Amino acid sequence: MNELVHTKAPRLAAVKAASAPTRTNDPERTKANILQVAATEFGEKGLAGARIDEIAAATQTSKRMIYYYFGSKEGLYLAVLEESYRQMRDIEGELHLQDLEPEQALRRLVAFTFDHHLNHENYIRLVMSENINRGQYLAQSPRIQELNVPAIAAIQHLYQRGIAAGLFRPGLDAVDIHASISALSFFNVSNRHTFGLIFKLDIRSPAYIAHRRDSVVEMVTRFMRAP
Repeated sequence: MNELVHTKAPRLAAVKAASAPTRTNDPERTKANILQVAATEFGEKGLAGARIDEIAAATQTSKRMIYYYFGSKEGLYLAVLEESYRQMRDIEGELHLQDLEPEQALRRLVAFTFDHHLNHENYIRLVMSENINRGQYLAQSPRIQELNVPAIAAIQHLYQRGIAAGLFRPGLDAVDIHASISALSFFNVSNRHTFGLIFKLDIRSPAYIAHRRDSVVEMVTRFMRAP
């Protein structure tokens, strides 16, 4: 019965197959498993289209257990959003930008953001979905600000080091720099299907991806570089 249901949702079924062995009496592992599967469900279908029944079946849990941990469908959706941001910020923290000279660190940060978005299309879908909802659920998060503070602080520190070394031009804002890096990396994923169709581009080819990455890194670097 379950196999027949999930043939209509191959991605969710794949997550189920990968995550089924993790069913244990460990509440934290159970919650993590639910979040992983729910991220795929919400990313593919959005908040309105996602089904708790599907998530419960794929995680071998129950709707009652999901509501016990997360309160509601909306509560689970918000937890998925927070976890998606947390994972990205945790990886950013492992880049060790402070160990590199400023321009090299900037290039690493931009390339990382580009690659992360490229390899995590579901993250992009979740962010797009929440923007369709006008950010109303993320606005309820008590954690979202603190989750993103380290990212801005890292850019600010990197930028100040670059100014001190005479490499970056003064007068820029760390949040604006972050927005530019995010926008250039985000578009490459959010619009790749329509953009590729319109301009007849093989957007998945290694050559195209490498060219786009190099272009984005170079644009941000030149924007920040001192005259």
